[in-house]
Amino acid sequence: MSIITSITVGLIKFVEAIIIKLGLGGVFFLMLLEGMLLPIPSEIVMTFSGYLAFYRLLDPYSPYVSVVLLLIVGSVGDLVGAWIAYWIGKYGGDPFIIRYGKYLFLKPDTIDRTKAWFNRYGDLSVFVTRFIPVFRTFISIPAGIATMNFRKFSIYTLSGDIIFNVVLIYLGILFGSHWEILLKYFNEYSYVGVAIFAVIIIYLIIRVIRNRSGSTQLNK
Repeated sequence: MSIITSITVGLIKFVEAIIIKLGLGGVFFLMLLEGMLLPIPSEIVMTFSGYLAFYRLLDPYSPYVSVVLLLIVGSVGDLVGAWIAYWIGKYGGDPFIIRYGKYLFLKPDTIDRTKAWFNRYGDLSVFVTRFIPVFRTFISIPAGIATMNFRKFSIYTLSGDIIFNVVLIYLGILFGSHWEILLKYFNEYSYVGVAIFAVIIIYLIIRVIRNRSGSTQLNK
């Protein structure tokens, strides 16, 4: 077994143990950690929890009530974690990242690329990157450094989290006890997410150019 495989297996067991022992409280805790940039993939947390919630293995409520509670708890947990990351970026800035980033498993090149995305595409990148693994958490740092409007940051983050978590929970329900089969596809999904992001950005650029052209013609 390779080192990467061992780490993945250990991470899955850790997530499963926390959720089974603490229930929705464990989901909130894990998603909070992910939002704070720690390596706790929501793909594992929400998919596994979706399976447990629907089959009444997470709490004593009915399947649909349990799923709704899971969506709320998971999304809010990630939002609170994103707030912490935002404040780190706003009040700590680059000096904090340079000094303490290694303890949060932050790679300088990843942060630099995420900051470049934010600087180039602005506030919308906070929403779009919520669907892209890795970037979905790191985007909070440059948003804080750029002092993005906090209310707008919260709305974009929560909206993206809810949509993304709905998909993960549904996959957990769909695959049931075989949910771990999905893990091998998540890396491929990362590339798909980047491609979708690129398409959206191209569309927005074209739209801006057309709007400017239309305004120029009206002014003539």
